[in-house]
Amino acid sequence: MRFGLLACDYDRTIATEGVVGDSVRQALRSVRESGRYLVLVTGRTEAELRGVFDDTRLFHRVVVENGAVLADPERGAERDLCPPVPGALLSELRHTGVRPLVVGRSMISTADTNEAAVKAVLHRLGIRRDLVLNRDSVMVMPPGCSKASGLAAAAEELGTPLAECVAVGDGENDVALLEAAGAGVAVENAIDDLKRRADIVLRRPGAAGVRDLCESLVQHDLEDLLEASPAPV
Repeated sequence: MRFGLLACDYDRTIATEGVVGDSVRQALRSVRESGRYLVLVTGRTEAELRGVFDDTRLFHRVVVENGAVLADPERGAERDLCPPVPGALLSELRHTGVRPLVVGRSMISTADTNEAAVKAVLHRLGIRRDLVLNRDSVMVMPPGCSKASGLAAAAEELGTPLAECVAVGDGENDVALLEAAGAGVAVENAIDDLKRRADIVLRRPGAAGVRDLCESLVQHDLEDLLEASPAPV
């Protein structure tokens, strides 16, 4: 077995309008039953994910907040991978009227139209943070905290080298994730930049593409898809 771990983004990848359908759950379950690990890597906070997804135990590990928190659903254990949101930053963003604000342990997310206002607040306070775009939102992250670092922590706990990981996603914040994995996969509906960087571009969008990916992983260890690269498959 060349690839022993599949890492999946959530929204617009395994989920359609926030919902993970039965067919993609079954496809993911087949990957798990093949002896491979499953890791969910999402920009959602734990509370946001819990509000839309009731099957986290399908995954061996769950990374939320774009790499900031790692959970083992089976044991109910969690650990923070990044420093917390500075209280002064949150207070100033609220004071200056930046809305909406999604606040996690380490991450703050808002609409991408607020990017300039967030940068101004960070500069005024002298706080270093990375701004990570994700479609129509921007995430305010501790430096070096990303989906890539979250995957690395999950893979280490599961004893799997990153070179043996497959990662699939759709957005700007998935670039680091795909580049960290041994094989990076973009769904058909992914942004163009992610498709250019991916080892495999699936022919179908979202959950349908993920089902194809799971079938290839279980039956062919991705050999058929990798042979077809870099053209869409």
